[in-house]
Amino acid sequence: MQLKKLVDENTNALHNLKKSDEPAPVGNYDQRKEEEEKLLLKLSQQLQKLVLVLDQDNGTMNYAVGEERQKDPQTEDENGEEDESEDEESSDSEETDDEEEDKLLDDPNVKECIAVGNFNAQQEGDLTFTKGEVLLIHDKKADGWWVAENSKGERGLVPRTYLAVHNDDVDSQEQSEEHIEVVDETADGTEIKKRTDSHWSAVRRAIAENDTVEVLATIGAVPAGFRQSTLSQLLEEGNQFRASYFLQPELTPSQLAFKDLVWNSDKNTIYPRPTRVSLIVTLCSCKMIPLPGVSIQVLSRHVRLCLFDGNRVLSNVHTVRATWQPKNPQTWTFSPRVTGILPSLLDGDCFVRSNSLSSDIGILFELGITYIRNSTGDRGELSCGWAFLKLFTSNGMPVPSKMYELLLNGGTPYERGVEVDPSISRRAGSGVFHQFITLKKQPVLVVKLRSLSAQSKDILNLLPETLIGSMCYIHLLIFYRQILGDALLKDRISAQSTELICNPILATFPQLVDQPDLMDALRSAWADRERTLKRSEKRDQEFLKSLFVLVYHDSVFPLLQSTFLPDYKWAEEESEASRWKVIADFLEKSRENDGALQYLLSSENTHKAFDIAELSYDFLGETRKNNPGV
Repeated sequence: MQLKKLVDENTNALHNLKKSDEPAPVGNYDQRKEEEEKLLLKLSQQLQKLVLVLDQDNGTMNYAVGEERQKDPQTEDENGEEDESEDEESSDSEETDDEEEDKLLDDPNVKECIAVGNFNAQQEGDLTFTKGEVLLIHDKKADGWWVAENSKGERGLVPRTYLAVHNDDVDSQEQSEEHIEVVDETADGTEIKKRTDSHWSAVRRAIAENDTVEVLATIGAVPAGFRQSTLSQLLEEGNQFRASYFLQPELTPSQLAFKDLVWNSDKNTIYPRPTRVSLIVTLCSCKMIPLPGVSIQVLSRHVRLCLFDGNRVLSNVHTVRATWQPKNPQTWTFSPRVTGILPSLLDGDCFVRSNSLSSDIGILFELGITYIRNSTGDRGELSCGWAFLKLFTSNGMPVPSKMYELLLNGGTPYERGVEVDPSISRRAGSGVFHQFITLKKQPVLVVKLRSLSAQSKDILNLLPETLIGSMCYIHLLIFYRQILGDALLKDRISAQSTELICNPILATFPQLVDQPDLMDALRSAWADRERTLKRSEKRDQEFLKSLFVLVYHDSVFPLLQSTFLPDYKWAEEESEASRWKVIADFLEKSRENDGALQYLLSSENTHKAFDIAELSYDFLGETRKNNPGV
C-alpha cells in the first residue's frame, strides 16, 4: 500500500507539471510526459492486483484492509515492505527454495521421505505406495530409482519424483504440505521412465534378496561390502546373456539378409568382420580377497566378466573359475598347470569382441563365490567386489595394452562409494605410513590387456561381432561359424527359403557352449584326431571342416542324448565329477572302437526319446529370439 501511495503522488505531480517548470529545454515534452503517465498508471494497476491477491490469501475483504490500514499504520508499513520484497525477489526465492529442497532430498543423510502421490509397481521389484506414506530410503541411486522400505518392512525400487523430505515438526509439516501439493501435480503428470532392459530384473532381484547378505554380514560370515551377484542373476534370467545367444546370426533391419554373416564366393567361406573392440584380456590374479566366515562353505571362487557401459550389459557373461592354495586363501589365480588339456573353465585368456559405438564401453569384472550355509543348507552366490576397466580414453583412443591392477569396489555395479571390507579403513591410522599399509590391504584384481597380431585378428574376425569367450576353444567356434555360413548362404536352395535345415551340429552346438565340460570333450577329441593329420591336410579348410563334422558326431553329439549324463549344474562337485566320469568313459570307448557307432548300438546304453530338435535348425526362430521385432 505504501508503494501504491507513492505511485499516486508521483502521478499527480506529473499531471500538474508544465514545460516551463523544467530546468532545461526538453524535446518532445508532451509525448514523453504521456509515456511517463502510462508507465505510472500501469504500475498502479499491477500494485492494485497484488493487493487483491494478498487480501484473498489472508481471507479478508478490501474494505477490511482499508479499516485495518487506518487502525494500524505500523502494520501497513510492514506489509508494504513485504509486498515490495515479494515483488522484486519472489522468482529468485522460489528457485532458491526448489534448489534447497532438491539438495536436501538428495542428501545421503536424509533417510525418511514422504510420498507426494500414489504409485503402483510397474514390475517385480518395485514398491507400491500411497500419497502421504512415509518411506525409509536405503540407497539413493543416480538413475532416479531409489531403494525404499515401507512401514511393513517391504523393500523395493521407488521413483524419486514421487518423494519429498519428511519433517516431524508441526511448522515444518505445514510447509511440507504446501510443497507436497505442488510436487504432487508434477508427480502425477510425470512419465516414469520404464526400464525395458532385461538386466534390470536381475538388479531388482539382487536388491530384493539383499536381506540374506545383511544376515550373513551381521553374523560375521561375510564383509559388509558383499552383495548378491548381479551377473549370476542375469544368467539365471534366461539365455539372453549366454554365449549361445550371441552365436546365433543377426538379421539386418530389413529382415532380408544377415547382418554379421556374409558369404565370400571368391574364397568359398564367410567374410571376416572387423570390430571396434577386438582384444585379448588375461586374468592374472586376485589379491587380498576377504575370507568368508566358517558358517558358510565355499563351493566355487570365480570371476564373471562382460562388456558394460555403466548402465547396460552389452555382451554375454563369461565365467572363469579361480584356483587357490590353502596356505594363501586370499589370493586367487587362473590358468593352472595341469596334465592334458586345460579345462576351458579355468582358462584365464579370454577374447573380447564388440562393435558398440558407446564411448563409455569397458569390461566389467565381478568376483564371486558360490556358497552353501552350513546351518540351513541354502545355496547362493555372492559378489566379493567388482571392477570396471574402460577400453577407450576421453579422446576416443584405445587404452594401452599393459598390466592393470584394479581396486575392487563393494556393492553392485550400480552402487558407488561402497567398500568391500569397510573395517580395513576404520582400522587405518591417519599417518602416511598407515595409509600406505591400508592401501596394500585393499582387494585388487590384476589383469593384462594384450594387443592382437595380424593373424590373431584374422581369426577373431570370423567370430560374431559381439562375444566373449575362452581362447582355448576359439577354433571350435570358427568351425561352427563356417558350417553356419555353408548352410545359410551357400547351400540353401533360395535366399527366401525359411524351411528347417537338417544339421545336427547347428541344432545342438549352442548347447555345448554353455556346458564347459562338453566343450572340453570336443576339444580333446579334435586334438586327438588333429595329431594324426598330415601337413597338407591341415592346410585344406574343406577337409578340416568335414573332419570336424565326423569328430562331432563321434564325441559330443551322442553324449547330449545319453541318459547317463546328468544335467549340468553350476558348482555342484558331485554332479561335475559324475558328468566327467561319463564323458571320459565314452571318449575312451569311442577311441578304442574307432568311433561311436558300437556305443550307440550297444544294448547297455540308453538314450533320450528322439526329438526333431536334435536334427533340425530353425534359423528364423533363432533370429526371432535375437530380434523381438521380427
